[in-house]
Amino acid sequence: MRFLAIALAALLLAPNVHGQNAEEILRRADEVRFPQEGFEVLVRITSTEDGRPVEGRTMKVLSKGNENSIVLTLEPASERGQMLLMKERDLWIFLPRVSQPVRLSMAQRLTGQVANGDIARANFAGDYNPTLAGTERIGNENFYILDLAAVDRKVTYQRVRYWVRQRDYRPHKAEFYSVSNRLLKSCVYDDYRTIGGKVRPGRLVMRDALTQGSESTLVYSDLKLRELPDKIFTKEYLRRLE
Repeated sequence: MRFLAIALAALLLAPNVHGQNAEEILRRADEVRFPQEGFEVLVRITSTEDGRPVEGRTMKVLSKGNENSIVLTLEPASERGQMLLMKERDLWIFLPRVSQPVRLSMAQRLTGQVANGDIARANFAGDYNPTLAGTERIGNENFYILDLAAVDRKVTYQRVRYWVRQRDYRPHKAEFYSVSNRLLKSCVYDDYRTIGGKVRPGRLVMRDALTQGSESTLVYSDLKLRELPDKIFTKEYLRRLE
């Protein structure tokens, strides 16, 4: 029994696959997706509902760390001027000709299969407690599988299952689940190319898990690093821009 207890303790204290732990894998995958410094990027969203195309959107995202972002709607023309402001896990929308910003949830749908939090929050670290669930070989590549549990109810999804390529920490795909553990949608990260000086996924394809033919494609371009002062990520500052 003593030997068994020692062996069990050694197993629990041993490093995870290839010496990596879940927090490190998640952090490295976040660094692949977006810079950790202040940056701006254009996002073009095209969607289909039940196989039928719906009106697309173009947005400019200004982000600083994982706690501050502004999403500016450029297209369609009817919604130009709308702005989302994220501070920590609080989110507001500013509408032209409306005096007060309106509070929103991260999980609320923005367009197609895209939730507010999919655009406003750049990274997973900080929003989720990761666990290394195992590994999987897909084609000729090996992947870590992470289970991500939401730190609170304010984040976009309550659980995420996340595949990250072992050799370079590139995100491969993700599955998003509800509070009741129901699969809501899936996401594939592809079109890796140089964006903002580093190779990053240039396209995300998000598919509804329940309705065939309902999906959204997000294409990222013109990413550049920017000095973004903290003062712009405030309701008072954005009111002056309306």
